[in-house]
Amino acid sequence: MTCAVLCIGTELTRGELVNTNAAWLASALTDLGFDVIEDVVVDDDIQRISMALDRLGRSVRVLICTGGLGPTTDDLTTRAVAETLGVGLVRDEASLDAIRRRLEKSGRSLSASNAKQSEFPKGADILPNPVGTAPGFGVTIGRASAFFMPGVPSEMRTMFEEQVQPRIRTLAARTTHQIRLRTYGLPESVVGERLQGVEAQYPGVLIGYRAHFPEIEVKVLARAAESESAHALCERATTEVRARLSDVIYGEMDDSFAGIVGHAVRNKGLTLAIAESCTGGLVGHMITREPGASDFLLVDAVTYANSAKTRLLGIDEEVIRGHGAVSSEVAAAMAEGVRRVSGADLALSLTGVAGPGGGSASKPVGTVFIAIASAAGTTVVEKHFHGDRQKIQTAAAYAGLDLVRQACA
Repeated sequence: MTCAVLCIGTELTRGELVNTNAAWLASALTDLGFDVIEDVVVDDDIQRISMALDRLGRSVRVLICTGGLGPTTDDLTTRAVAETLGVGLVRDEASLDAIRRRLEKSGRSLSASNAKQSEFPKGADILPNPVGTAPGFGVTIGRASAFFMPGVPSEMRTMFEEQVQPRIRTLAARTTHQIRLRTYGLPESVVGERLQGVEAQYPGVLIGYRAHFPEIEVKVLARAAESESAHALCERATTEVRARLSDVIYGEMDDSFAGIVGHAVRNKGLTLAIAESCTGGLVGHMITREPGASDFLLVDAVTYANSAKTRLLGIDEEVIRGHGAVSSEVAAAMAEGVRRVSGADLALSLTGVAGPGGGSASKPVGTVFIAIASAAGTTVVEKHFHGDRQKIQTAAAYAGLDLVRQACA
């Protein structure tokens, strides 16, 4: 069954916000068995919103919309829907009471602008919002079942999972099945080259790719006459994909690289300490975004200045003076120092030139030394990354985590 995603907001059309809602919804709808054929973004303009709704309502069976349900003057989605349907707005007292109670809990009183969020097109199916003030709603536009949700990602996701998904689940014929594999270590072009011929080998399978530096997600989508057949076909094709990418696949679906590394450390019963310079705490941030990091991560020391390397990690000033802060010797001393002061089983350190300045002929921008220290000794690798400062820092953080993963293999 065909489906489209419509995201409403001038902040999206101007590029002031990244439209994460569209990607999340498209993935969720695909997993439910829908064919997502359009992803549309329109600004906060009633006429243009109405034109988009009218067109999409005639071309798809399910239309999922986000944005424009807030209390401010530029939140025009509800009015646009009412005008598209040729109906008036009706206040829902239960929604108004829920908005009032939520505001009172945060010490605020109900205003006229908040009250407008309880008005809906006549005949709409109201979708409660358990985590925000803006309820959603559902209507029929043309041939489409259309659902409207807030643009705030956390509110949208909760409403979709609790309210929209149960209403549309039975509409899609489950003739597709998708498995998403997460890879690190190869560029998209090489991943694609390795998977050439898989689609021909398994008719009914489509291979898709999503690059999210420095990862490449591989999507194996199978279509068949019945759900069971699609599932079996997808599993067979995925087995082939896994064989061809066995050295770079680290997880699947919603796994994260830092999460997988954390599991590896935890499963070995080890503890970890980190000393960061050029990455400025990024490695520790990636690890602590995942639950359970306190089970193994003892310390993440951001020793950016040379004085911090000396005072906190006990590195001899002569080592820094003699070899430079960006060097194999200092990387090794950082790892050994943070392991010594923390008592961790494993220690990771990173020091480098993230740019845009600070490089030299012998150590250009992108040069990073990464060390891993344990009771067995210390290993240092020299890496050369390319791109802007953020790309170099991200690439270095992934490379450091990969060393930890290898140490736990």
